[in-house]
Amino acid sequence: MPAGPSPRAHTVELGHEESLKLLARVPLGRVGFTHQALLVIRPVNHVVVDGEVVIRTHAGAALLGSAAASEVVVYEADQIAPDTRTGWSVMVTGRASRVTDPAALFHYQAQLTPWVDMDVEHVVRILAEAVTGYRLVR
Repeated sequence: MPAGPSPRAHTVELGHEESLKLLARVPLGRVGFTHQALLVIRPVNHVVVDGEVVIRTHAGAALLGSAAASEVVVYEADQIAPDTRTGWSVMVTGRASRVTDPAALFHYQAQLTPWVDMDVEHVVRILAEAVTGYRLVR
């Protein structure tokens, strides 16, 4: 008898704290924001510090405009296993702000090493105003 498709997974909603813990376990996600009235999504590495998502970026980054205006952005990361069709996804929505305090800037820069070979001296903090997450389980 030929093997049929795997049984479907179902979703389980995650709480705020569990979602942030999962997000903190992966180094890469995607930040979504508006730029020139269009939606933009950029892959970036991050850290989670005190319930906030922290990323670094370069001087010409479009995200800095959103952060300077304290606009609402979204950050999403996941870990999905296609072979088992299980995993999780977390989305953080909140205001982005550029970190300018020298002590905070030094603190975040020490925790977050950029993946790209360019000068990414700016730090953007996303306040986790809304956190949603789900797990795909069998």
